Amino acid sequence: GDLDKVVNLLLSLSGRLARVETALGSLGPHAPTEDKVGTGQGGTRRVSGHGTPCQSHLSHPQDAKDLKEHVGRREEAVGAMVARYLPAEHLQDYQHFVKMKSALIAEQRELEEKIKLGQEQLRCLRESL
Repeated sequence: GDLDKVVNLLLSLSGRLARVETALGSLGPHAPTEDKVGTGQGGTRRVSGHGTPCQSHLSHPQDAKDLKEHVGRREEAVGAMVARYLPAEHLQDYQHFVKMKSALIAEQRELEEKIKLGQEQLRCLRESL
């Protein structure tokens, strides 16, 4: 369960970061600084008023890196504990399961994004007809 949550959080953070970088890139180099970074309600940060406000504790790449490292340490600790109770072949199955689960979660998220994009494109095409 924790693996699902962490992988989804990391994917969400990387998606937010990509959207912020895209928004900043579309402003151009001559845009005023206050257009690039402003403060919205409740002390949350907005980039050019686009998208969803990012909580400051979720908007830094270093936080995502720290979280990933924490998950790695926890995975090692759980793996060591599991290794004490499982025979070698079952341990390999467990390790394969964890790797595949992470990969499948990431793939599922990517497919969901592609579906949303396709639905949006279809909606725009229908409106243009």
